[in-house]
Amino acid sequence: MISNCPHCQGALTFNAAQSAKIEQALKALKPGKRLPLKCPHCKKPMQLDAAGQVGGVAGAVPTKAPEKAAEKKPEKKAVETADTEASTLKPPPPPPLDFLDEKQGGIMDDHHVRDVPTALLLHGDDGIRHQLASAMEALGYQVVTLTSPEEAIAQVASVSFASILFHTDFEGGPLSESIFHNYMRDMVMARRRMIFYILMGPQFTTLYDIQALANSANLVISDDDFKNFQLVLHKAIPYYEQLFGPLLEELSNYGK
Repeated sequence: MISNCPHCQGALTFNAAQSAKIEQALKALKPGKRLPLKCPHCKKPMQLDAAGQVGGVAGAVPTKAPEKAAEKKPEKKAVETADTEASTLKPPPPPPLDFLDEKQGGIMDDHHVRDVPTALLLHGDDGIRHQLASAMEALGYQVVTLTSPEEAIAQVASVSFASILFHTDFEGGPLSESIFHNYMRDMVMARRRMIFYILMGPQFTTLYDIQALANSANLVISDDDFKNFQLVLHKAIPYYEQLFGPLLEELSNYGK
């Protein structure tokens, strides 16, 4: 895997969840194709080959590869090596939440906050649901709240929601048996990747990517941090777009 940006030479570090998503995308590459990523330091794009390198060598200046450059056997070997290394990695600790102590003033002035039209909010507590809805509206969302999983599924089937927040106790049973959550997990990927799916519950650690990945979500939030929801969402969405925005754009170009 590439370790330095070929433009600014800045160090590229990925946590276990990010590495897993990138490895998955690399496995899906067709021969001769490359995976686009953006440097978090200089913001310039780079393209990775099936081995996770730029131009075949980490940190090298990218060059246009011929269509027959990628061979199936070396690619398979690189993927197997990456899988072996990933299986020995220990999950990273949850991220620090020091930023939750910061003042929330001026959040709407940040250019990273995207203007999305509609969000679906599914929470069984009326008071908390009202506070979460107010926080999402302050970030530019038009919020829809519903009280049953059947209504929620019907709405998602007919409306293009940019974000969905689902509390694990919304249906009163285990998350693994949730009608709505399993509907989201089984959703066609071409549509699912366009939805920022948020899970909230007492079993989660806020912003812990490993838990989000394990539960087919984009973000997890602990019940203890619901009062800081606006600040958490303000931090999570730009991070997600910065890391995976170029990948999603490239997949969209290929109609996937």
